[in-house]
Amino acid sequence: MPTKIQGELVCPDVSIAIVVSRFNDLITTRLVDGATETISRHGGNADRIDVVSVPGSFEIPLAAQKLASSGKYAAVICVGAVIQGSTTHHEYINSQVAAGIMSVSRDTGVPVTFGVITCESMDQALDRAGGKVGNKGVEAALAAIEMINLLKKL
Repeated sequence: MPTKIQGELVCPDVSIAIVVSRFNDLITTRLVDGATETISRHGGNADRIDVVSVPGSFEIPLAAQKLASSGKYAAVICVGAVIQGSTTHHEYINSQVAAGIMSVSRDTGVPVTFGVITCESMDQALDRAGGKVGNKGVEAALAAIEMINLLKKL
């Protein structure tokens, strides 16, 4: 029978960073609140959470790289909101932010989770920031907690 290895959803006593975009702060504030509440609810210490603000979602990967490389954090949670406008600008931002976040995680070996909302409208963003579709900040925090525990086992 195969051995199953997975992380638990109990936050160890570690430091966690949250990188948040200030652009669309009506949405991103809710994502940070969801992430911090989730860490605390799963046993994490709120005093060991550092929230780092960046101007927009495009700047998230660079801050995440610096934090993950510092050796201070067990995980970095990235939250932002890219809302489609009248141009295709959002498509370029979304793909580069996602690729950048993935690259940081692979390059550093630190869990760097993706809680960046990519939506067509403000209503969709609100739905994903604590509305009827849930909260992507919560989901990113849960992924970070699970990955911290999983990596300890691998």
